[in-house]
Amino acid sequence: MNIGVVKETARCESRVALTPAAVRRLVENSNRVFIQRGAGERSHFPDGSYVAAGAEIAFSPAEVVDRCELLVKVGNLTREEMQQLHSHQAVMAWFHLIVADRDEITLLLDKRIAAIGYEVIEALDGRLPVLQPMSEIAGPMAVAVAGHLLRSTSGGRGILLGGAPGVAPARVLILGAGTVGSTAARTALNSGATTYVLDLDVHKLRRLLRMAPGAISEVSDAATVEELVPPADVLIGAVLVHGGLTPHLVSRQLVERMQPGSVIVDLSIDQGGCVETSRPTTLADPVFRHSDVLHYCVPNMTADIARTASAVLSQASLPYILALTGFGLEQALQRSPELARGVFTLWGECTNKALAERWSIPHREVSAMVGQQIRLAKP
Repeated sequence: MNIGVVKETARCESRVALTPAAVRRLVENSNRVFIQRGAGERSHFPDGSYVAAGAEIAFSPAEVVDRCELLVKVGNLTREEMQQLHSHQAVMAWFHLIVADRDEITLLLDKRIAAIGYEVIEALDGRLPVLQPMSEIAGPMAVAVAGHLLRSTSGGRGILLGGAPGVAPARVLILGAGTVGSTAARTALNSGATTYVLDLDVHKLRRLLRMAPGAISEVSDAATVEELVPPADVLIGAVLVHGGLTPHLVSRQLVERMQPGSVIVDLSIDQGGCVETSRPTTLADPVFRHSDVLHYCVPNMTADIARTASAVLSQASLPYILALTGFGLEQALQRSPELARGVFTLWGECTNKALAERWSIPHREVSAMVGQQIRLAKP
């Protein structure tokens, strides 16, 4: 199969979809890989390393798209990139279509694109095998960002996460006990902060306490959120509604009751955000204030550690790319329920229920389209 990798064009997006090591694996499996010139430079993967791995350098994104059957990206497609796609091509990316414009969905459907979202590839046991390793690096990053923003020079409260002898540590409140929340809690505890974690799922809280036994965990409800948000020095939003919009768990009124100089890091922003006052920001201008509370809401936060994040994404996505190239799209979807659950659009049909419900468009199961029943339901 011909595979294409373009240089990411989103602002401050320094990651690349495939590393040279992944390219070598694909070429060894009789695939051709076309890499746009300079695609890996900002992740410190020079063109020469791709050539040594067997890739072929292309000189424009249009050339890459023209020559590939499967386009592998990091961020969502721009409108220009969508226009360049050919009918029936397959694309893998962090699509986050639940927060996309309807016009983008329509374009994917009209071009009959097989749009596969890393964020919705799901194992039968509920794991998100591509999202999870990215979350494992996002959680610690969130605590590091919060610690920096608490400094006086950043406009924060001028406090240290771990406090000092005779001085109380910072209070960190984490909403969500999934992978992001658990790794953030462990990092916050290791920094010496007093750490609270809320979640609706007691089983997740039980797992959390094995990873971060010093955390104070509570089942989330409106009263608990209202009690714990105002005194928090740091609020980390780590709520995930798989494939759907994140609900606003923290209202504008609660944010306005927080202490001046406190910090919100909303990691749910790529699915809409779990704090009402959140709005997407960029790595070039990552912070804004509302009611003197600092908000950091960067959807592609891990682009700030581009080399590590590219390697993590490439490793996690490679098994699914190998399945697509080894069996072809239809057979790969038949053989891999995980991959089938990651399809947003296929051959002009919307195959993601949450997306179909959001935009009131017809929904069709992948299993009804590939000619063989696939066990998509969780056990």
